[in-house]
Amino acid sequence: MTAEGIPEEHFAAAKTLWDYHDMHHELRETDVGIGLGSHDLGVATYAAELYHRRLFPRILFTGANAPTTIERFPYGEAIHYTEHAIELGVPEEDIIVEPMATNTGENITLARAALAKRQLLPATVTLISRPYQQRRAYATCRKLWPDVDPICASLPMPLDEYVASIGDVNRVLNMLVGDTQRIDVFAARGFAIPQPIPAEVHAAYQHLVDAGYTQRLIA
Repeated sequence: MTAEGIPEEHFAAAKTLWDYHDMHHELRETDVGIGLGSHDLGVATYAAELYHRRLFPRILFTGANAPTTIERFPYGEAIHYTEHAIELGVPEEDIIVEPMATNTGENITLARAALAKRQLLPATVTLISRPYQQRRAYATCRKLWPDVDPICASLPMPLDEYVASIGDVNRVLNMLVGDTQRIDVFAARGFAIPQPIPAEVHAAYQHLVDAGYTQRLIA
């Protein structure tokens, strides 16, 4: 085992997927920050940090629940994210809550609708997500909201520290594998724009699938 709990024989593959999902976007000012719901409270932490750095004037948190979050966030992801951001000093009046989305596509479409309802039509958005959700969030946004320019951001953290912060190595590896599969599958189904998948990424994905990290794969 490595120090962070990832089996040594799987660390290189996990790191390859981890690096692939990071879009390496340079942060800049945008019209709104959109925190995508998940099991990771770091999304709300980083959204609050970027708000305080004046990179956007308001935050929209979007997310209901999924099987992986219902126990941790019983009132819904967006609600718990909002409470956390307020604890970190974000004024409640600068937060919009979208509590119904159950997947990344709905995060985008329902966030867009919630903003339009308030006569907010952003040209640029910062999508704040789990580190390994960046690429899927970008591809989904470009497909479902093509007239907005998205910047992807996540709490900057190396893989080992992230695994330690979540406290569940199997969850992280299964989610890494699942998000990688979705890049290909969701583009084929018309849910997202296609993204290049280099040979080394495909090999790393297959390595982890063969090792049994298949809980988040979809048929």
